[in-house]
Amino acid sequence: MLLKDESFFVNCFLCLLQDDIDFRSIRCYFSHMLQRMLALLCCLSFGFGFELPIASTQCLVGVAKDWNSSHVTLQVYQKQGKAWVKSGTSWNGRLGKNGLVWGLGLHPVPAGAGIKKEGDGRTPTGVFRIGGAWGADNSIHKHAQLPYRRVTSRDMWIEDPQSPSYNRHVILPHDPATTWEKKQQMVQNDAAHKLKLFIAHNAPPQVRPGAGSSIFFHIWRAGGSKPTAGCTTMDESRLRSMIAQIDPTRQPLYVIMPQAEYARYRKAWKLP
Repeated sequence: MLLKDESFFVNCFLCLLQDDIDFRSIRCYFSHMLQRMLALLCCLSFGFGFELPIASTQCLVGVAKDWNSSHVTLQVYQKQGKAWVKSGTSWNGRLGKNGLVWGLGLHPVPAGAGIKKEGDGRTPTGVFRIGGAWGADNSIHKHAQLPYRRVTSRDMWIEDPQSPSYNRHVILPHDPATTWEKKQQMVQNDAAHKLKLFIAHNAPPQVRPGAGSSIFFHIWRAGGSKPTAGCTTMDESRLRSMIAQIDPTRQPLYVIMPQAEYARYRKAWKLP
């Protein structure tokens, strides 16, 4: 294609020398070339200026078969020097019942791509920081610097897009009294939610109303036979083991993508 374009350019130049100028053809040529250059720049601009933060030396990678899959394979990596090294073996997890969609995290989002919405049943895709843990136990096995809170009836996680506290943890100064307060309560007396770890999708301080909330790692249902509403779930023993590994001093990240996207961005984003 380049040779054909170069030949056309040479012919245009010869026409100029011969005073046989076809301005329409020249305009079409340069318009065509400009469009190609802009398209190339758009392709290069997305994703290739981003890479994992240098300070992040611990990463959990989740890879799904495709955008519509609710199954994921998970693997922890630790950075040793400049190389990412597997830590332990991989394991299986479950994702949203409707698959995956781009989320709001550290990564760039492709222009025109669909983005996670409240209640869409999809797991946010991208690169996310990993936050604190919540659960039913008085204490858990964890790194000393990983925040943990035992959930009480006064703990709320706001899923109402109209609230200024959307996608934030709120502790009531009293027992929940209104219908709204009760609806925002963090789940209790539910085996699947007796331990969870926050995934910082659409997280403070830049929270977009309606772009999805309450995304966690937590225990899967029915032995993994059921998908989620958007969270990443796994066997309880795996979850506890993973939480015990999370080291906040290493600024841990969660990379979750369909297989094709992971292969596409792995080198440019310096993924494990």
